[in-house]
Amino acid sequence: MPSTDVELRPQVYKDPRPKEYFDPFHARTRAGPPGPAYEVARIATVVHALITYRARAFGTEYVPNGPVILAPNHASFMDHFFTGAFIRRRVQFMAKSQLFGGRAQTWLFTHGGVFPVRRGYHDEDAFTTSFTILGRGGVVVMYCEGGRSRTGKIADEARPGIGRLALEAGAPVVPVAILGSHQVRNWKRLRFPQVTVQFGAPLKFAAIENSTREQQQQAADLILGRIRELHSELGRIGRKGAARVARERLRAARGREGAAATSRRARPMP
Repeated sequence: MPSTDVELRPQVYKDPRPKEYFDPFHARTRAGPPGPAYEVARIATVVHALITYRARAFGTEYVPNGPVILAPNHASFMDHFFTGAFIRRRVQFMAKSQLFGGRAQTWLFTHGGVFPVRRGYHDEDAFTTSFTILGRGGVVVMYCEGGRSRTGKIADEARPGIGRLALEAGAPVVPVAILGSHQVRNWKRLRFPQVTVQFGAPLKFAAIENSTREQQQQAADLILGRIRELHSELGRIGRKGAARVARERLRAARGREGAAATSRRARPMP
């Protein structure tokens, strides 16, 4: 039987280019939200995800207005697209700096919401860019794990970076479980795997201006724990179960809204 242990893709290489090479990419991202290229990429991604992977998303109503961090599990190079395709906000995320090279790809990245992170370094520029995006009310995608899982199983421990971002930005974190994306890699059959995305209720942390490593790790582990719970629940109930829960949650929300409206109408005039 195949092993179910977590196998993270090793991140052992470093980009040899100096940090100054990436300054223009960070400057463009910090200057403002993604341009029209983002909507073109999003539409293409949605069509691709719906048709090729029969992707469906539930719980998108949990993504609030204002600054927010989306925290999905990571098992495929497609995860950031699966995360951002189904919400009506312009999502921005880190990508390994090695992808920034060719002119066309670099243009698409910089205008489509992607900014570089130099893996293997303590890349403070990537954090500064993330804080800038959140500071103007934007959306940042950041992974908790130290690499892509080859088996689809979630890592036992989170990396502290997302804890730092959540604490020092004071932004809510929406956990995201993606089921089936680990099968996307090297898929050779005619029928592609089915991908399901489940958004969870936001996690809110008290803002800490200069958080300690221990505080960052505690926050990151809490976030990853919630992702693991969502992922496990999604695997247990399946897509049909997730759809049923979503319908029940929507009916309950409408019931609360109706009761509140009735209560307001019933109040006597002063």
